[in-house]
Amino acid sequence: QVQLVESGGGLVQAGGSLRLSCAASGVVFNNYNMGWFRQAPGNEREFVAGISRIGLKTQYSDSVKGRFTISRDNAKNTLYLQMNGLKPEDTAVYYCAADYTLISSITVRGLEYDYWGQGTQVTVSS
Repeated sequence: QVQLVESGGGLVQAGGSLRLSCAASGVVFNNYNMGWFRQAPGNEREFVAGISRIGLKTQYSDSVKGRFTISRDNAKNTLYLQMNGLKPEDTAVYYCAADYTLISSITVRGLEYDYWGQGTQVTVSS
């Protein structure tokens, strides 16, 4: 059974930092490109960052580029999102997702991801 479990969310002041983790089980982790998405109340889910199977490629949305860093540790089956310089507009539920693929191209389309975690809340106060 595939499980993706996020952790590390919380309440932080603007300008602060958080590190999200996503622990994967039931999958051969390095067969999957991984992504972080977020959804704020009343908004559609949006792509935040993605990383290829062995971490050679990364991609970020324009809104987080330069502030967030995605990484992975395939030995630990874990995905990370380091978030610095947080802004109130970063407030959302953050989800990790797994895209089974034989190519390294990262997709920003949520529909192409095969598995999702339950989400972790990130709240940034002004």
